[in-house]
Amino acid sequence: MPGLDDAHDLIPSELAATIPRLYAAEKEKDPTAHLRWFTPDADWTWWILEYDPDERLAFGLVRGHDTELGYVSLAEIEAVRGVLGLRVERDLHFRPTPLSHCDKGGRR
Repeated sequence: MPGLDDAHDLIPSELAATIPRLYAAEKEKDPTAHLRWFTPDADWTWWILEYDPDERLAFGLVRGHDTELGYVSLAEIEAVRGVLGLRVERDLHFRPTPLSHCDKGGRR
């Protein structure tokens, strides 16, 4: 059974190996989101489409002040704290999902 520490491991090596490298999915009409991160004490969510483990750089959809596609540094995400000081977590129940099905009211 997954524990809280698992949720703070934002890109475990076994998942990192399954996520396309940066630019690998850029021509797909509806790329797959492989991970979902969220702030438990703020209203921010990231759906990760691509990842470069050497650079620790991801690309995906972020919903925060705005909703947009963009790059995100894993180091920066690991440093983020919400209003109550809680860290960003990985949704342990998220399964790879077409991007078009993400951001439909938050959880997918």
